[in-house]
Amino acid sequence: MTDTEALVVGAGPTGLTAACALRLQGVSVRVIDANEAPSRSSRANFMHARGAEVLDRLGALGDLAESAISALTITVHVAGEPVSVVRFGDVGLRTSRPALLAPQSRVEESLRERLADLGTEVEWGTRLEALHQEPDGVDASVSGGSRIRAQWVVGADGAHSTTRKLIGEPFPGTPVADTWLLADVHLDWPLEPNGSYGWLHADGVLGALPMRDPDGPGIIWRLMAYEPGLADTQLTTDEILERLRRILPERTRISDIHVHDATWSSVFRIHRRLANTYRRERVLIAGDAAHIHSPMGGQGMLTGVGDAENLAWKLALVQRGLATPDLLDTYQEERRPLAESVLRTTT
Repeated sequence: MTDTEALVVGAGPTGLTAACALRLQGVSVRVIDANEAPSRSSRANFMHARGAEVLDRLGALGDLAESAISALTITVHVAGEPVSVVRFGDVGLRTSRPALLAPQSRVEESLRERLADLGTEVEWGTRLEALHQEPDGVDASVSGGSRIRAQWVVGADGAHSTTRKLIGEPFPGTPVADTWLLADVHLDWPLEPNGSYGWLHADGVLGALPMRDPDGPGIIWRLMAYEPGLADTQLTTDEILERLRRILPERTRISDIHVHDATWSSVFRIHRRLANTYRRERVLIAGDAAHIHSPMGGQGMLTGVGDAENLAWKLALVQRGLATPDLLDTYQEERRPLAESVLRTTT
C-alpha cells in the first residue's frame, strides 16, 4: 500500500516548490516539516528573476510582485562615497519578471497558498526519523510513531538535512569566512529603499537591503556586517543591535542613523558544502540539503527553487510511466555543476 506517491521533507522554498510542481503534474504529495509552525524569520530575502519566473510558472507568485521591492540597483561605497551602481535593467537580462526583495517567509507563504489550492497542506510538527528503501517504495518513520509509505522521497530539509543523513550521504566542505552579524531592523537614515547598498571598509563589508515590513506599512532593512572573531560567541538581539549602532556610522560615514529595533537577528558563519550524490535510489535531495554557500549575491532561494522545478517534472514523468527512472539521473547531471559554479563564484 502507498500513502502517497511523493513525500517531501521540508516546507521551505525548495520543498514547497517541489510539492507545487508535482501536484500540478497530478502526483499525490505529502509535505512534512519538523517545525511546529511556519517561520516568521527570514535568512534569505532576495529572489532573482529566474526564481520569480519559476514561481510564476507554478501559479505561486501571488502578490509578491506587487508587495515586494523590485531590486533594480546595487550601490557600492568606499570611504562613504558611491563608486559603482549596478542597474539590473542595464545588463541585457531577458526576463518576464524582475528580481524581488522579499522575505523568505513571504515567499513560503505564497507557495503554501498555492499548494493549498492544489489540495495539499503542510503537516507541521512532523519529524522524519527513519527511512527504509525497497524496490517499489520507501517506508518513512516520523515522529509520534507514525509511518508513511511513499514511492519517492524528496529531502528539502536544509543544511542539517535529516534525509541526507539517513541515506548516508556525506556533506563535505569547509567554513569559508568568519562570522557575520545579521539583523532585520527598523531604522531612520537618508537612503532610499529602492535598491540595495554595500560598503567596503577595512574592518569588513557592510550590506543593507530594504524589504516591506510584513507586520506593517513601512520598511525594514536587512543589515549584514562582517564581524570576525564571533564564531563561538552567543549574542543577544540587544548586543547585536549595540554592535550595529557602532558599525553603521563607522563603515558608511553617515552620522544621521537611528536604529530602533530588530524583528530578527543572528550571528552567521558561512560554510561551503556540496553533496557528492543527489540521489540514492528512491530518495533525492535538493536545495540546502544538497549544497550550501555564501549568501553573497542572494542565490540561496534561487538555486533551491531551480533544483525543485528541475526534479519535479522529471519525477512526475517517471511516476506516470512516461519515462524510465534513468531520467532522474539527469537531475544531478544538470543541477550539481550549477551548484559547483555558485559555490565557487560566491566564495
